[in-house]
Amino acid sequence: MDSLDTIVQTLELKPHPEGGYYKETYRSEGVISKDCLPQVFQDQRHYCTGIYYLLKSDDFSAFHKINQDEMWHFYMGDALELTMISEDGALSTVMIGNDILNGQVPQFVVPKNYWFAAKISKPNSFSFLGCTVAPGFDFRDFTLASCKSLTELFPQHETVIKSLTR
Repeated sequence: MDSLDTIVQTLELKPHPEGGYYKETYRSEGVISKDCLPQVFQDQRHYCTGIYYLLKSDDFSAFHKINQDEMWHFYMGDALELTMISEDGALSTVMIGNDILNGQVPQFVVPKNYWFAAKISKPNSFSFLGCTVAPGFDFRDFTLASCKSLTELFPQHETVIKSLTR
């Protein structure tokens, strides 16, 4: 068993539908009532949730979006290349890592409703991060993109969409 398998096993990470591995590490006790949330939320949500997230370089996190902002925190490994498409179609990329002097950021927030995907550029490596979501994450807030539907929305980004959808 290699060290990545040991991390996955030790932290009890499980496969994530978007790719990679995750484990919920925090879910606040307090909740926000449905009446106090925007209409996009079907029910109450916890104040906040947090997960561990591990992505290996032979995999990718496929384009998806959620109804909340998502804050990423870098822990260890190689930088994660996060690609986003805003609601108006602007494409951007950020490197989440610890090489701050070369433009990487150790923490980054993906705005709600942005489509986003991630990969590791360095072969035979991984990124281990955490994600915090508020109001708290629920899989009802998660939409995994199909290549066809996302390309129809943003045909100008067809190449990157094809490379980061399943």
